[in-house]
Amino acid sequence: MAVNRSDDIYPQIGTTAWGDRLADAIENTCADHGVVPPPREAILEGLAAALPDTEIKALIATQRGRRVLKPTVCRPAKAGDEQVLLLTCDVHGAAVVPWDLNDRTAVYWSSPAPEASRRVKDLVAAELALQDATKSAKSAEKEREALRRAPGDDTYAPQALAAATQKHQDAIRRVHELESERHALLSALGHRRPRPVVRAAQEDGHPMAALTLAEQPYAVAVHMQRYAADNLERAGKTRGYDLAESLVAGGQLSKGMNVLQQWQISHADGTVSKLWRMVAVTGNNRALARLSVFRVRPEHLVTGMPQSLVPMPKDKKDGPEPLLLSQREVLNRLSAQLNRDGAKPETEATDPSLRAAKIATVSAEIVIGCTKPDALEHVLRALNVDDHLRGIQPYDEDARLVALFATLVDAYARESILADALADAFPDARAADLLDLTGVRDALTVNGPLDPLEPLVPAGADVSPVMLRDVAVRAITALVFPGIPPETPQKTNGRTVRDTGRFWPVVRGTLQEPAWSQIRAKTAEARTRLWSAAVAQLFVHRGNILSALGLFGTAETKDGAGQDPRPLTELLLGAEAGDAAAWSALVQRMAPALIHAPQPFITAGQGSEAGTGRKGVRRTPKSALAALTLAYTRGAPGVSRALLLAFAKAVLEHPDAPRPPKPDDGTTLICYGEQHWAEADRTAITEGMVVVPDTEGRPTRYVADKAWFDELFPVDLGAPAPTTSVTSINASAAAGNTADAGAPTTAHGEAAADPRDRLAALRRELPARVELVEGSYQKAVDAAYTLMTDFEEAHRLRVQLGEDPLPAEQRIEWMEKLSKARATAQASVTTLEQVEALILKV
Repeated sequence: MAVNRSDDIYPQIGTTAWGDRLADAIENTCADHGVVPPPREAILEGLAAALPDTEIKALIATQRGRRVLKPTVCRPAKAGDEQVLLLTCDVHGAAVVPWDLNDRTAVYWSSPAPEASRRVKDLVAAELALQDATKSAKSAEKEREALRRAPGDDTYAPQALAAATQKHQDAIRRVHELESERHALLSALGHRRPRPVVRAAQEDGHPMAALTLAEQPYAVAVHMQRYAADNLERAGKTRGYDLAESLVAGGQLSKGMNVLQQWQISHADGTVSKLWRMVAVTGNNRALARLSVFRVRPEHLVTGMPQSLVPMPKDKKDGPEPLLLSQREVLNRLSAQLNRDGAKPETEATDPSLRAAKIATVSAEIVIGCTKPDALEHVLRALNVDDHLRGIQPYDEDARLVALFATLVDAYARESILADALADAFPDARAADLLDLTGVRDALTVNGPLDPLEPLVPAGADVSPVMLRDVAVRAITALVFPGIPPETPQKTNGRTVRDTGRFWPVVRGTLQEPAWSQIRAKTAEARTRLWSAAVAQLFVHRGNILSALGLFGTAETKDGAGQDPRPLTELLLGAEAGDAAAWSALVQRMAPALIHAPQPFITAGQGSEAGTGRKGVRRTPKSALAALTLAYTRGAPGVSRALLLAFAKAVLEHPDAPRPPKPDDGTTLICYGEQHWAEADRTAITEGMVVVPDTEGRPTRYVADKAWFDELFPVDLGAPAPTTSVTSINASAAAGNTADAGAPTTAHGEAAADPRDRLAALRRELPARVELVEGSYQKAVDAAYTLMTDFEEAHRLRVQLGEDPLPAEQRIEWMEKLSKARATAQASVTTLEQVEALILKV
């Protein structure tokens, strides 16, 4: 039986007996609606532990001897192809935690890479050590000051003062060392944190309608929750009014959607606490504002509330445990404390017991069931994005673009053409038909690892973080800049409508663009901003998304990006073999890494149009990429192909570097543009920085930065050579300038290449060409073997089913094609034998 409602403002949470009844009612109702419920433990510890008995009693009805939820308190809701069941009830105002995955704070999170998670642990350890060192420094300073001011003629006073002074200096030095270490770790993280990855909770091996986080140490959990709350608070300051004061004055006027989530916290003694809480899928800012009114920190709710913050009355004693892990006990203590303080006549108006009166309980919708638990996180994120994109609150531009790209990916999936669009963009994919589309959506929106993109990696290529990130960038490019079918020739003079294919209408509808014929530079710029924001999420060091403006123009926006389908390894080999087209494609692949490097090489709005003396040379992204391309094709002073290839490999691999670069000779690395700076002012060398290669491709003692890049690949590298007039030629001849008169020339009047230079170039390029030929032959062999196995399977199935053979005409046609292929292969064998003989003569 439920207890009678008291006159206290802040409610007492119900008993476990009523929690069991609520769990029975939810499970039975979910069975009636054909949806999967949350784990029973989640209902008992996360939901029932936030409701008073009277509220639980008002939710439950008895139907044919079984407990169910009343029809008026639950409703199904459609989210795309999925369905969720929502429970509407009044929960304790301090029972809901803000969600880390809020789309308004997406730009503050980086990709959930394992290396980033390890660096977070190192950062937390460094911060704890810095706190201890700071306390020791203050203690040493007090000890030194006490000895300096102590009266008396003690013989050992000078020695004690000198020892105390030395101790204080050592403590200060230790503080500076730890501050430098902390700054280096923050730089390695790109001054962001890896996005938490949640998965569907499991019960008896089956996914349920709740979320769970991976196990994490107590200090790391506190750090991450504080980071999430601080960024959410920063994003909420763009409101035109004070949300907390609005809640205090008028209460909460609209419901927020919540989901049950589990935190797994490992403690220093080896124990692991698994805490279930409700998190706000929508209304994150309101949840954080309510907690601030209650003066409760979010990290205390998910890691354990210190007993000192919610003490028992003087006539009762606290337990031996320093942290309260039960949500029921935390909320009951908080309500009791607020009720006691509110009853005192001397309580001030600024006390939480009076300020939180109108949000003592708030109406909320809780997800208590869904049709597909594995997709629950994605569905909730989509609802959060939709709620914000349609809202009137100010939206950070970068976060809005990231959310808009997530909407675009969902639009492809909703039209059932996401797999087809990716298959068209990756014609050499090993298994594009085996894509896990839910995992692909999470990977492209950086809400999960990039592993689901592995089927898009070309057959025979090694799967690595560099390859997967390159695939992700190419996939994003294909979705944002889809190609359209080629224009068919007109047969009549009548008006025809251009066929834009299957993919471009999805982009137009999602981004609300004009007709295809009306695409102009403004549309191209908006689409480029969207691409840049989506790609930036893949990198640890997030550069300015405006740095990519100009990479795509109207042609790419209308007709598609037209990407080179070759993988990175093949492009690198092609560039090493002298293929200018391969190098040009490789430069385009390098562009995102050049923007989002720890020391960016392409920046936004660099330079001044008024003059180079004030802010440097004006430079666009296309200028930087053109300089890299022309340095390969035309050459540049101090630039060799070995240098270019070494730089390209380092840039493409830099986001995944597990440790800072170190030279082989043990010297200290410094940024190229900081050679003349004081040592204390130099940038810390962190993971992901690129070491400057010399002309032979060997590493030097400098770290590549923008100063080095602009010096080696200047803006005027691509400027045409000045033409020489007839007058200047005659003047030179009259002056007796005949030093090169006997030099050999080509048919176009250019100086003929030196045979020695040509031989040296061939010797550099031929090894890569041999590897390319080897790879091509291996692909042909694999294709022939696959063809043979497919024909064997077809023959077996025909015999098994007793089907008639194919028509003779079709079989003859296939055999003629294969005969021609075999003849070509035999001719190529003869050519390879000739090459083998020539190798002995080179």
